[in-house]
Amino acid sequence: MSATGLEVFDRTLHKTHAWLKAIMEELGTEDRHKAYLALRAVLHALRDRLTVEEVAQLAAQLPMLVRGLYYEGWDPTGKPLKERHKEAFLAHVAEELKTPSGPAVDPEAAVRAVFKVLSREISQGELEDILGLLPKEIRELWPQG
Repeated sequence: MSATGLEVFDRTLHKTHAWLKAIMEELGTEDRHKAYLALRAVLHALRDRLTVEEVAQLAAQLPMLVRGLYYEGWDPTGKPLKERHKEAFLAHVAEELKTPSGPAVDPEAAVRAVFKVLSREISQGELEDILGLLPKEIRELWPQG
C-alpha cells in the first residue's frame, strides 16, 4: 500500500488526470472541469451509440475512474441509438454538456478532443471495432491516421 492509499486508486487517479490534461490541451483550456464535462458527455454519447457488447469491450480499456463515469446512468434498454448523422450525435453531446448558461464546451470540439485521446489510449483492435459500428458522418469526427 502506498502512503496515499491503495495503489490501484492512485494509478487510476494518475491516469484520469493524464486523460483530463490531454483533453484540456486539445480544447485549449486550463479548465479541468470543462475537460471532465467533455469526457463524460462524449463517452456517454459514444456508449449510447455502441452495442452492449462493444460498450463492455471499450469499458475494459478505460481507467477504472473513467469507466465509472462512462457507465454512470447507463440504461442499455433501446441501445444502441440509431444516430446516423453528425448533427444528431453532436446534439446528444450538447445535451450532455448542458449547463444553465448553455453547453460548457463546443460539442464538436469536445468530441474531437475526446476521440483523439481515446484513439491514443485504446488498442488499435478496439478502435477498429468502434469505427466499424459508427456511420461515416460520426467516424469522420475521429482523428485521421
